[in-house]
Amino acid sequence: MEELLENNKRTITFSPILRERLGHHIHGEFWATNIKQVLKENELLDRPIHIISANMHSVMNSLFAPHVHKAKYKDKGDFFVYEELSKPGAHDVRNKVEEFALQHGMISLPDTSGTNIDVQIFDTAKIDWKKSAFPNAKIDGSAPVIIVMDYAFGEQAYETIDELLKPFNESKNKKHLLNVVSVSIMGKAGILEGGKGDIMIPSAHINEGTGDNYPFENELTAEMFEGNEIPVYAGPMVTVLGTSLQNRDLLKFFHESTWASSALKWKALITRKRFNRLQKSGKVSIRNVKVRYAYYASDNPLETGSTLASGGLGTTGVKPTYLITIKILEQIFNVK
Repeated sequence: MEELLENNKRTITFSPILRERLGHHIHGEFWATNIKQVLKENELLDRPIHIISANMHSVMNSLFAPHVHKAKYKDKGDFFVYEELSKPGAHDVRNKVEEFALQHGMISLPDTSGTNIDVQIFDTAKIDWKKSAFPNAKIDGSAPVIIVMDYAFGEQAYETIDELLKPFNESKNKKHLLNVVSVSIMGKAGILEGGKGDIMIPSAHINEGTGDNYPFENELTAEMFEGNEIPVYAGPMVTVLGTSLQNRDLLKFFHESTWASSALKWKALITRKRFNRLQKSGKVSIRNVKVRYAYYASDNPLETGSTLASGGLGTTGVKPTYLITIKILEQIFNVK
């Protein structure tokens, strides 16, 4: 009432306790230390490490589902098995893939730190490639280790990638640098050109309301996804301050101005910003690390009937999700 009648605007501040907790990365440190301890226990610390931010099914299913269910879904389309796995109630089908994965190099780490970010670790030395979806994998040198981390949002993305890339304190006087070879981030985002289910390959991250602009060399290209009956768009991606702060005029500016943005995301730049700082610091072994970013469209806020309010994706997101996952894994496994 004061704000309405007396124009007495409210001020929102963060308490000292909240600022203190945000700065100390309490949960992220426990989360990352647990992962590194498991790597040590399984003698994986010295191996090449690939980090993938994705859900907890796409990498596992992309690796093993076609082999596990080859008899059941014989002569079906390439992505039919993934659509079946994604259907509600397909617990038995999914459980068979998970059981097979746990017997062939996958380590499951449900979160106990409070971050609510589950993790899977894949020791590719234990994969029988003839019993995988990548029989032509060419592994040069040490067999890589893949760390799949569930989606993080906002400041949590900054915290978790920061802690995961830090050296592992094996003992009081011994620090172990992780040999991180690549970081891949996939997921869904809003699109400004195209429709639901289309694929976006960002070439830069732009921070709304600031001069921050982070161009990068994306190992994934639009050409890699052509010929799969899914439209592909490449260009800068804007990290917006929040979906509720957007309107049609502002979104059209992002798309039609010299920024020529093709997509909207509200967490990607936070990860990218921390990643850039870590690369320049020299405190972690990620100077020559490869990065891969790809998203599929969850909505188009400029197109009537394609906004988030129009409903979920259903099975529309299955094919782009697995196509992106497969392209990432093909690069890691040197599949031509």
